[in-house]
Amino acid sequence: MPKRLLLLLVVLTVLVGGYWAADHLAPDPMARAQISLQRKLAGLDEKRVQIPGLKLAYLDGGTGEPLVLVHGIGADKDNFTPVAALIKKLGRTIAVDLPGFGDSSQPADGDYGIPAQVEHLRAFLDALQLPRVHLGGSSMGGQIVASFAAKYPERVGSLWLLAPAGVHTAPPGGAATASLEHGEYQLFARTPMEFERVLDSVFSQRPPLPWSVRQQLARRAASQHELHTRIFRDLVANSEAWSLEPQLRVLPTPTLIVWGDQDRALDVTGARILHSLLPDSELVVLPGVGHLPMLEKPFRSARDYREFRQRLANAP
Repeated sequence: MPKRLLLLLVVLTVLVGGYWAADHLAPDPMARAQISLQRKLAGLDEKRVQIPGLKLAYLDGGTGEPLVLVHGIGADKDNFTPVAALIKKLGRTIAVDLPGFGDSSQPADGDYGIPAQVEHLRAFLDALQLPRVHLGGSSMGGQIVASFAAKYPERVGSLWLLAPAGVHTAPPGGAATASLEHGEYQLFARTPMEFERVLDSVFSQRPPLPWSVRQQLARRAASQHELHTRIFRDLVANSEAWSLEPQLRVLPTPTLIVWGDQDRALDVTGARILHSLLPDSELVVLPGVGHLPMLEKPFRSARDYREFRQRLANAP
């Protein structure tokens, strides 16, 4: 073996070993550093804003037409940082922590139902002085942004719905079935150890996730288990009252619907139901993908969304 190649292999082995050791021996600073790096690559800065009775954390970066991204239940704003790095040339990107999640206010007696979160989103846009935006949402966040568009259509340029909740006429997904029939909460971890099961329930093929970041997410999930399961029970109990079908019928907002065909949380049948309801919608069903396409397939998700926005820009 040539000496230069041998030296390169030795250097790479030392670097990988050093990274592994730091990631395991100093998980908190390593997690913060890696999350910070990912945000930097996406051009996003963390900020805070006050709305009536609540303080919201959000990521913000870029200029131009704003795209506001809303996470699902048990998640937070950083669910969108990988894909945000790939779409940042489209304009300004904003990812918000909803009340009850991430680094935003989490009052124990707060109202976290869909109608309340729609109004929290409206207050957030008002606080940032954004009269009209593009909206994207994953799972519960998809239900919230779609409900927002139905209530305030003049404020929404387009919708990006990533496996949205709220399609009441679709067969119940595994998460809702387990909750209703067995009292199990597949999307939530009581302990950090249970977080591995949560990851397996939302991904078909897990994306790379550093050990330190996984540990930080696991601890946060366990600390918020009681609140998030209460929110989930409320969503399931009121699923029919808050369903999307009556709200979205003939909504003219241009919409890109994305769903993985291996989604175990929400049945992919919901994708075609929404597509049939929305007259100006496009549907992408991703083979072999689970519940969070923007994390499992960020490059494909970003490409589809860029092309969708380009078609909007070229439309008469």
